[in-house]
Amino acid sequence: MVRCSWYKTRWLIGAGTLAMFAARVASAADASTYTNPLLPGGPDPWITQVDGVYYYMHTLGNRIALWRTDNIAHLAQATPLVVWTAPTTGPNAHSIWAPELHRLDGKWFLYYSATASGFTDDKHRAVFVLENDAADPMNTHWIDRGRVNTARPGIDGTVFTHAGKRYFVYSPYTETDTSLAIAAMKNPWTLTGPENVIARPNQPWEQQGGRKIVEGPEFLPGPNGDLFLTYSASACWSDGYSLGLLHAAPGADPLDPAAWSKSPRPVLKSANGVYATGHNGFFMSPDGKEHWIIYHANSAPDMKCTQQRAPHIQRFDWTDQGWPDFGEPVAEGVPLPVPSGTR
Repeated sequence: MVRCSWYKTRWLIGAGTLAMFAARVASAADASTYTNPLLPGGPDPWITQVDGVYYYMHTLGNRIALWRTDNIAHLAQATPLVVWTAPTTGPNAHSIWAPELHRLDGKWFLYYSATASGFTDDKHRAVFVLENDAADPMNTHWIDRGRVNTARPGIDGTVFTHAGKRYFVYSPYTETDTSLAIAAMKNPWTLTGPENVIARPNQPWEQQGGRKIVEGPEFLPGPNGDLFLTYSASACWSDGYSLGLLHAAPGADPLDPAAWSKSPRPVLKSANGVYATGHNGFFMSPDGKEHWIIYHANSAPDMKCTQQRAPHIQRFDWTDQGWPDFGEPVAEGVPLPVPSGTR
């Protein structure tokens, strides 16, 4: 994400704060319900659910850690395990942002954004990859596959497979601060062929906070064969930070910029006492029957872009036309049913 001076703040929520939060969550909800936020802080959150187990992560700045739980209501009681620590020098030495865990070709891959040592500018940011062939991603034997060979500096890389082909989407720095670009993949850490920009921040709601930004793309397959990409719009320190949506019709070529159309307004934005909703991911319930979104948000206006941005999750449905309907962010503290099929 495009950040400002908040990055110099503390990266860890204090152990005492987390313990009190876990106790509050435990007293407010039983095993069948949860409340938002899941943690007292955690920007750029991500969940991968596999065989009823949730693997969670968020931005920590100088390392990557995984939380594991079989009930998302108990995330605050899980103990994070650091699986990788940034080197002291090199192209991926600091500003470790937006990690994502993916299961590809029978292996685990971690994608993350990083900045080269000695620099703080956008020109020295890129997306990097770690690989692990163990069955359990909590295994700490990760192989560094280096920088994804994108055509531009950028952040927030993600991968998806469609019609038997794998694609990479990220947020490169362009003439409009950031855009969204797509390319085909030769393997999980190498791009091949042309890299095409598919979206630029050309709407007023994508230009809040003094920057023109679209970032944090995430792929979502529709029930009728449509392709969707959510993204975060505007500066992360603005309460106008929100989610946008790109759409490509069934059978379209994802590499063709003309195949993508943009929703004219945000599809998830500040409401119900929840502010600056952004940087999302998607996961399925353990029984495969429910679609869920995870995103970070602030609990009050003008909280800016700090580590206090906390992870929220909620179930979403589909319209009769096969488009995602995220609704509004659910207010904090409201008990909600856990994903179906939770142990």
